[in-house]
Amino acid sequence: MPSGEGALHSADGLNEYRNVMMKTFTRLALATALPLAMQVASAADWYPSAYGANDEIGAANLLTPDVVKQAVGLVRTGKTYPLAVPVDKNLPAFRHRSFHLYNIQPGEQAGQSLGPNKFTFNDEMVNAWTGVGTQLNGIGHIGIDNRYYNGNQAADFVTVEGVKKLGIEKVPPFVTRGVVLDMTAHYGKSIVPGGTEFSVADIQAVLKKQGLTLRKGDVVLFNTGWLELIGKDNQQFLEVEPGIGMEAAKWLADQGIVAFGGDTWASEVYPNPHGKDEFPVNQYMLAKRGIYNLELIDSRALVRDQAWEFLFVLGQPLYVGSTQVNINPVAIK
Repeated sequence: MPSGEGALHSADGLNEYRNVMMKTFTRLALATALPLAMQVASAADWYPSAYGANDEIGAANLLTPDVVKQAVGLVRTGKTYPLAVPVDKNLPAFRHRSFHLYNIQPGEQAGQSLGPNKFTFNDEMVNAWTGVGTQLNGIGHIGIDNRYYNGNQAADFVTVEGVKKLGIEKVPPFVTRGVVLDMTAHYGKSIVPGGTEFSVADIQAVLKKQGLTLRKGDVVLFNTGWLELIGKDNQQFLEVEPGIGMEAAKWLADQGIVAFGGDTWASEVYPNPHGKDEFPVNQYMLAKRGIYNLELIDSRALVRDQAWEFLFVLGQPLYVGSTQVNINPVAIK
């Protein structure tokens, strides 16, 4: 055991060593805790959802009976407008997707029939991706680093046989006010050039020109003329497109809309003009705000009739576990 002055120096050295080690451990702890705190702060920006931590339908919560009654009051003539495009194997689709339909007549080979009344019938089998043609993209379709609406982690709910949360079967019917914004007239072009980003000012200018004000629960559709490219320039159709940017997406979301979309295949400007991010608007609208995306909506007849607002009706197929599905919504004026 040291004694006297040596013992004193030894004790001072030990205390100094302890102080240094405590400061080191404190710095390490802070270095570990800060990223976690930043993650928590980041998470708080968009989940839990404003509709509750267990919510699975996002902005569809806005489709209240009052919203429905107001929308039904828009019907004046009873004229109906189907808003889907016909789907076949030649319809251009996003990257890996395809559609193939086969007609089968079971038990009718070589002209056979069933029963003494010679019963015959046609049956069809479809081998296709659900995201071909006019479609409803649910809020479980787009994620941010494998985290989806309301903070759901893919590992907790995504399986090879479909999603266990956020499935399209959870989504109620859409019966609400729809509005179509004619961007072709705004830009003075029959087809708005690919890569054109719609700003808040652009949207507000069209709303003013068409005498519209957005309401909570609205479906907002953009007419760009993009469908005119199908069958004429499929490559251009899929490589670029006009649409809203992030500024406009945030503004639209703050208006309380339930869905956005139009006659393009992604409903946002593509490619992203502000960097290399892939489909940031869809990430923001679906994952962060719970707002649905309606793609390849054929609004040409609405624009011809200047039917800027209408009753929008959609009852989608209830494919359990799917995050998107083909649709044919109807506008009624």
